[in-house]
Amino acid sequence: MKDASVLAALFEELIVLLELKVVGQPQWHVFPEPGGITGLTLLAESHLAVHTFPEHGFAALNVYCCRPRSRPDFEALLARHLGAASCRVRELPRGVGA
Repeated sequence: MKDASVLAALFEELIVLLELKVVGQPQWHVFPEPGGITGLTLLAESHLAVHTFPEHGFAALNVYCCRPRSRPDFEALLARHLGAASCRVRELPRGVGA
């Protein structure tokens, strides 16, 4: 959770799995110890964002997309890329209603 290249690999896998279209360059900010990393990739479909908090053993991943997609196996992805022992996924349907 302190290595931007590991998070970039997670983003790349999600981009391929979900057939997303990247707009521009991903942005990464590495915080000083004991902090983690914030990453953002702008997509034609919306965005990918991650915030890691290694001092708490926590990472928040946001996959925001305007087109319906099959749900990837987030548990396996996060275990493989981040060594996550547990994963809680919340799926919120995106709509335009007020």
